[in-house]
Amino acid sequence: MFRQFLANLAITNTDTISLRYGEITAALNKSFRDTESKTANTLQVGSFGRKTGINGISDLDMLYIMPKAKWETYKDNGQLKLLQDVRAAILARYPNTAVRVDRLVVTVTYTNFHVEVQPVFEQDDGSFKYPDTNNGGCWKFTKPRAEMKAFAELDEQKNLNLRRLSKMVRAWRNKHGVVMGGLLIDTLAYNFLNSTSDYDTKSYLYYDWMSRDFFKYLSELPKQDRYNAPGSGQHVKVKKSFQRKAKKAYHLCLDAIDAEKTSSVNKKWKKVYGRAFPAAETQTEASSSSDRSWRATEEFIEDKFPIDIRYNVRLDCEVKQDGFREHTLRHMLANKYPLFAKRSLDFFIADIDVPNDYSVYWKVLNRGEEAERRDQIRGQIVPDQGYGRKTEPATFRGDHLVECYVVQNGVVVARSRISVPISNNAEPNGH
Repeated sequence: MFRQFLANLAITNTDTISLRYGEITAALNKSFRDTESKTANTLQVGSFGRKTGINGISDLDMLYIMPKAKWETYKDNGQLKLLQDVRAAILARYPNTAVRVDRLVVTVTYTNFHVEVQPVFEQDDGSFKYPDTNNGGCWKFTKPRAEMKAFAELDEQKNLNLRRLSKMVRAWRNKHGVVMGGLLIDTLAYNFLNSTSDYDTKSYLYYDWMSRDFFKYLSELPKQDRYNAPGSGQHVKVKKSFQRKAKKAYHLCLDAIDAEKTSSVNKKWKKVYGRAFPAAETQTEASSSSDRSWRATEEFIEDKFPIDIRYNVRLDCEVKQDGFREHTLRHMLANKYPLFAKRSLDFFIADIDVPNDYSVYWKVLNRGEEAERRDQIRGQIVPDQGYGRKTEPATFRGDHLVECYVVQNGVVVARSRISVPISNNAEPNGH
């Protein structure tokens, strides 16, 4: 199962990514060195460079190593000018490409992914000096080679389990909308395997236990705002606490391990890792459709867009009766108040930190025997009407689900879900 899972996570557009890296490199070499090389003076960094990215990766990073002679041009308050010159060089060769200057990088946007280009000056110790345009500009240092070296060395020591674990954790992040950057995931996976020898000689057969132990480790970490990256000691920010969702993942792993050698084990692991985890051979659509009396109308966001979670979005819902607000749904769930039918449910985005332009999509999935009996599973993915809200009736009992997806430049960058458990019990006073 886990061998196939890792195979399913493999990046399918590596040729396209490599082509774009080469195009950008050639444009910069032409401008700054008058050469046409697509490989010289560049370094692929980030998840792609550490070989921990998975299919759907959309946030790619590269360093362009500037000629040392150019330092005199930019050293005195030339941070913004350097980024502007890099942008101009790329646009000169590819005028129809979307290129913009950000605080630290030049962002080149393509379909389904973007490349953040960071011009740097290499130092004698192998580190790089890069521009920061904030507050008038300054120069900072980064050590990506030290990070990649430390990561590759521990991966080798741990029987190639480090990179695989990092990829699996990305699948969990994308499934559950956990706001964790790639370097944070890699750092925590590194720290976990560095803290134990349990998996030094293990491989795929033990990835169920490794999953369980990693999420337990993650859930028990004290809350802090940053970690130190392996090799470089670079500060890695924690944008949002992950312990609660890690604890939930730990319990899902326990359920999946308990289901070993049963027909439901794949389905249990899918609850942890999402669509990329393989289904059991007997759980195919064709084998089960003849036994159904209801239509399988559920759609999956993974089939429509690549997923690369980078931001936070949180759903809530106002529960109303006869037009009057009773409670929010999260308040009711937290206090274990029952939700009865014949209510109006107004779902809305309560919190979001996605910058710039984006689109929102909704999915309403009815689950349970009554939904199947009525042939009202639903589950289609539909675009938001521009208000960030979706109103639904609480029509019949069951444990239903509402999910929203935030799409930016063709990639799902945030997602949130909320369960809607409509009570089986009769409402008090006969209502």
